[in-house]
Amino acid sequence: MFELNPVLGRDSILVGHFSLCQLRIINDAQFPWFILVPQRNDISEIYQLVEEDRQQLLLESCVLAEVLHDAFSATKLNVAALGNQVPQLHVHHIVRYKTDPCWPDPIWGKNKAVPYAQAELAEILQKVQSLLSDELTLPSDGAELYY
Repeated sequence: MFELNPVLGRDSILVGHFSLCQLRIINDAQFPWFILVPQRNDISEIYQLVEEDRQQLLLESCVLAEVLHDAFSATKLNVAALGNQVPQLHVHHIVRYKTDPCWPDPIWGKNKAVPYAQAELAEILQKVQSLLSDELTLPSDGAELYY
């Protein structure tokens, strides 16, 4: 059974499931910031995935990137798999604007996270879940269902 790293669980909220990855939103209202977490244990690097999973990760990343870029009118979309702090493979998809608090620098370690207000989080989750409704399975417990 897949186990999510506790730090990722603490810092993010489940949006839904692609066929390979959990889609999660980082609880930081400064940026629309999502992560894809392949539901495979003991994987820290993309090359460690079997080829089929590598291809699926790229597909899910591209689908998500296009939706986020268009839905949030991004100036730039930062996509990265770093893993320096959390070794479990996860791929960041961060919507950036020229007006964001870190532009044009990387966001890492610059500002303390600002948690979403419940209404703002619900609005973003509804938007993303709706736009990805053909590709995403929503959380089954309903606790985080916003669509």
